[in-house]
Amino acid sequence: MANLPRKYDEASRPIGVFDSGVGGLTVVKELNRLLPDEKIIYFGDTGRVPYGNKSKETIIHYSLQVAYFLMKKKIKMLVVACNTASSVSLPTLKRHFHIPVIGVIEPGAKAAIETTGNSKIGVIGTLGTVRSNSYKKALKKIKRNVNIFQDPCPLFVHLAEDGWNKNKIAQLVSDEYLGPLKKKKC
Repeated sequence: MANLPRKYDEASRPIGVFDSGVGGLTVVKELNRLLPDEKIIYFGDTGRVPYGNKSKETIIHYSLQVAYFLMKKKIKMLVVACNTASSVSLPTLKRHFHIPVIGVIEPGAKAAIETTGNSKIGVIGTLGTVRSNSYKKALKKIKRNVNIFQDPCPLFVHLAEDGWNKNKIAQLVSDEYLGPLKKKKC
């Protein structure tokens, strides 16, 4: 490989993806679908999940730790698949690293705008994601006259991480959290 041009070496490097848990595997699945020839290294920070109830400083600290770990794997791009980390840490990560750093807020906002049929969008997430207003800002940047309703749903993280997404408890929690958004026809 020493005789190959540097561009080839860089192109063959993996993409690093991280989340505070296993939810980011949905991002990995989509990356695999869109970029089937790319190598991907995934880091799920399940030891410190969820990030959404932590301070901004702690989230940035954790994000930098994970990013430095992935940089040691010689990644060519960093995808922050965690909504909370994308909301809070993205500017810091972009300043620290000289590779593309991509979050999930802007693509999520774009998909929501493309999907809504009534200009009403419900945003659910961790307390940190909702408090940051990152989705609200991204949505308004794309379409000013969209109506946005936000609600924190902290128990969803625990249900997903524990694999409790298809039982009576998950249904009851979903009904409780999503009921107000359904009434607003989001």
